[in-house]
Order: sequence, then structure tokens, then C-alpha cells
Amino acid sequence: MRKIEVAIGCDHAGFAIKESVISKLKKLGFFVHDFGTYSSDSTDYPDYVHPAAKMVESGKAKFAVFICGSGNGVSMTANKYQNVRAALCWKVNLAELARQHNNANVLCIPQRFVSKQMALKMVNAFFSAEFEGGRHERRVNKIACC
Repeated sequence: MRKIEVAIGCDHAGFAIKESVISKLKKLGFFVHDFGTYSSDSTDYPDYVHPAAKMVESGKAKFAVFICGSGNGVSMTANKYQNVRAALCWKVNLAELARQHNNANVLCIPQRFVSKQMALKMVNAFFSAEFEGGRHERRVNKIACC
């Protein structure tokens, strides 16, 4: 059985927790594509989000996790792609609801506003939750503009 593929990317602000998130994803049984960055040297988040989001858009990766200081930049960049529903989360219940109600396929983490432990709890909640469909599916189907 082939493992579900997850893309991950971050900028310098997200680097501090990226390796822990990768370890958590692997423990959950996912195959992880790491698009960087690979240090805490200042860098630009779109350079890492664009190739990873393209994987989700094309269906090669089912999910992605992006991390930056506020989570806003990575979320805005990822949501430019059709079939990508990136959710900026800072609490466990937000990560869970993003999957259950919005069928989010990308988790965006604001590293400067959550602890490493909270980030890992959100990863666990996001990847453990299932889309509920029903009334939510009708709404999710209205998100795409094209």
C-alpha cells in the first residue's frame, strides 16, 4: 500500500519547528516531501510554498503543511492555487474544524504564535480529522472561482 504524500515548506521563521513536524508526519505514516528551507537564514516563503502547493494542486500530494512567522504569507500564497484549501490555524480545534468543515488540505502554522507542542497537536488533529461532507460539501464546492 502506497503512503499518502504530504508536502512541507517553511521560511526561516518556520524552520525552528519544521523538523519536528516532519517527524510527527512520518510517525503518522505519511511520506513527506520537504521543500525547505533548510536553515534559519532569512529567506522568502513563496520560494518554498509554490512548488509544494503545485504538488497538492496536481494531486501528487494529498496534503501540505506550511510554516512561517505569522502563517499569513504561506496561507495567502498557497490559496492562489485551484484545489488548494489552506487553513491558518493557531489552536487544535481550528485545525480539526478546517478538515471537518472546510475540507482543508493544507495546514498553515504561525510559528511565532504557537509553541512547538501546540504545532504538533494541531498536526495530529488536522491529520486525524475527516471531512464531514453534507452541508459543508455544498459550501466547499463554492470556494473555487474557476
